[in-house]
Amino acid sequence: MRYDDEAKAPDAHGGARRPDTLHVPDTTDGKQGNSRRAFLRTTSAGVTSAALAATVTAVATSAASAQQTVPATAPEQPSRVRSAGLTKPVTPACSGQETPASIEGPLFKPASPERGDVVTPGTQGVRIDLAGVVYDTACTPLPGTLIEFWQCDQNGDYDTSGFALRGHQYTNNRGAYLLRTIIPRDYWGRWGQRAPHIHTQVQAPGSPVLVTQLYFPDDTEAYGRDFAALNAADRLRNRACTIALTARPGGGYSGTFDFVLKTTA
Repeated sequence: MRYDDEAKAPDAHGGARRPDTLHVPDTTDGKQGNSRRAFLRTTSAGVTSAALAATVTAVATSAASAQQTVPATAPEQPSRVRSAGLTKPVTPACSGQETPASIEGPLFKPASPERGDVVTPGTQGVRIDLAGVVYDTACTPLPGTLIEFWQCDQNGDYDTSGFALRGHQYTNNRGAYLLRTIIPRDYWGRWGQRAPHIHTQVQAPGSPVLVTQLYFPDDTEAYGRDFAALNAADRLRNRACTIALTARPGGGYSGTFDFVLKTTA
């Protein structure tokens, strides 16, 4: 069954969360992000340095097993990739400009698995490994930042009964993250045809939550869709939230996107 991300979703939350997994609960007062803000404000002081180190180690190990190098650049240095024998920048240096916010939509689900690879068995689609760094507005990397990702699949469908293409993770000690997923499909919603996008929530400990959506360049090739036309028609799209893509020789893409957060309310 297909649901658009601005239509009302069924009540399917997929069961209780593991007691040893930190997670920001869903909002209960009707105000977007309030309970998530309260969660990290009240728990960040109680998280021991040993627990944070364990989380950072787990994320770093996951990235290494994926044989994907997560950007470790200093704030004033651009990330770089090698393409066709040439080294070129794909992400500009941190500007200190806060990443623009967007709507959350009703299809966020609490209690998502803590994982960097959100592709589950049976999921098809064009693969993408998305990496980046979370900075504050002074371009300082933010370790231990919670990042939640959710999206539709290659048919424009969201998984509302399980957690396919849903998950959360924490940035490592360099403020870096790695997401392994697929490029989502466009679909029709309340505001017309939505361009392919990935929903994201980002929150550093004790800081406000950023809710936003990530989009794809006009020249992206997936599912025979015209990404330029889809992007142009989507009035919710913000070009500042466009992922930088590099095609991989064996198929699929590598992508980069750096978040910049305001760390004070």
